[in-house]
Amino acid sequence: MWPKVVDYVRWQRAARAARQAGQAVPDLPDIAPLSINLDLTTACNYACDHCIDWDILNSKVRHEDQELRDSIERMAERGLRSVILIGGGEPTLYPGFAAFVEFLKGLELSVSVVSNGSRGDRLLAAAPFFTEGDWVRLSLDSGSNDIFRRMHNPSSKTLTLDEICSWMPKIKASNPALQLGFSFVITWKGGSRGEVKIIENIHEMVLAAKRASDAQFDYISFKPFLERQEDGAEVMDPAKTEAELKAVVARIQQNLEEARGAVREGFRVLASTNLRVLMSGTWRDYTKQPKTCHMQMLRQVVTPLGSFNCPAHRGVEKAKLGDKDLWQVPAAGQHATVKLLDTFDASHECREVTCLYNSTNWWLEELVNASAPLPDEAPAPEQRDWFL
Repeated sequence: MWPKVVDYVRWQRAARAARQAGQAVPDLPDIAPLSINLDLTTACNYACDHCIDWDILNSKVRHEDQELRDSIERMAERGLRSVILIGGGEPTLYPGFAAFVEFLKGLELSVSVVSNGSRGDRLLAAAPFFTEGDWVRLSLDSGSNDIFRRMHNPSSKTLTLDEICSWMPKIKASNPALQLGFSFVITWKGGSRGEVKIIENIHEMVLAAKRASDAQFDYISFKPFLERQEDGAEVMDPAKTEAELKAVVARIQQNLEEARGAVREGFRVLASTNLRVLMSGTWRDYTKQPKTCHMQMLRQVVTPLGSFNCPAHRGVEKAKLGDKDLWQVPAAGQHATVKLLDTFDASHECREVTCLYNSTNWWLEELVNASAPLPDEAPAPEQRDWFL
């Protein structure tokens, strides 16, 4: 990744110098984002009470398969390294889901999937195409069938957590190299999505960890519930339950410790960055952004509704780079990115966002402002983890 980062930083230095001198800004180098979140569809067969993308689900807008493939090919030619199939919608509902995974792997991309797990048959069909480092993570958020159904409201009247987990041994047998994750968004009383009250699940953390361990998942990842504020940004808002927050954090910490003692050897119980900073009380530090969000060059979101600068602003008009096929013609993607780099003020627009890339953005800002030459060699060994 380092050569692409060097190209970008050198361009930013030249662009800022040109603006200061009243000259024309040079063209962005012939590069594409290193990583994208790709929403294959807005269709979803759940009605989750805690869904962050509720307002954009089940629209009639769709990708044209060949146009989408052309866009991804153009991006891969210019430096794209990874694609995270996510949503927006449920990616396994996309017609030809397994074939699309095969297409991405044919471009030698790292590929991952975030799914609700309802179509285990399609995940199994795609399993042989994944390679070392790829992963599938299921958003399950529960340890019991009762809480699972109450939180997710699947359209199928018979779908259970038991059924979803029963597919994991089959997927592992098909491809042992594929990493399987169990995602658990922690919810507590006081949270809401508009007028919809959120069902609490803290008490299910240990049960979920044990279930995930027994079902041959490789890890469980715990993260706090996020909400969309009025301007569309995806934020963590513990202030809404400030009075109870200390007690909530104590309960989460206790359940995390118990979960780590309830699983098989080698199984990982992970606390997300958002959860760690919530528990440490430092989450506000991650909302202080530089004016320029550099990560919007390195990572973008492609959806049927258009292309956007960040998962935290998926579907938000002011964060829109262009149409869904923006990168099919590379110059269009570069021009749109340059425009948003200049006009999207992250210090204001992201002032409530607990940004996972906060430290990376500040590090890149320091590189841009520095006068020292950029080294040809990367500052750290290549980890081959391109899921930015």
